[in-house]
Amino acid sequence: EVQLVESGGGLVQPGGSLRLSCAASGFAFSTYDMSWFRQAPGEGLEWISGITRSGADKSYSESVKGRFTASRDNAKNTLFLQMNDLKPEDTAVYKCARSHFPTDRYYGPMGPGTQVTVSS
Repeated sequence: EVQLVESGGGLVQPGGSLRLSCAASGFAFSTYDMSWFRQAPGEGLEWISGITRSGADKSYSESVKGRFTASRDNAKNTLFLQMNDLKPEDTAVYKCARSHFPTDRYYGPMGPGTQVTVSS
């Protein structure tokens, strides 16, 4: 059974940083491209970052480019998202999924997500 479990969210002040993790199980993690998505209250799902199966290539949405960095550890079946210079508009539930790099197409399931709240 494919499982993705995100963690690392929390409450942070504007300008702060967080590092999210996505623990994968039930599939051959190193053979899949992966993506991060987020969903703000009352909004649809937004793709924000993709990374190839090797981790060599990455892509970002304009809303996070230059502030967020995706990475992965295939030995530990884990995907990461380093988020710097956080803004209130980054407040959302963040989720990971297997995807088709460099597009926003993904195939389920997604994890339950981790809440990130940016507020002073």
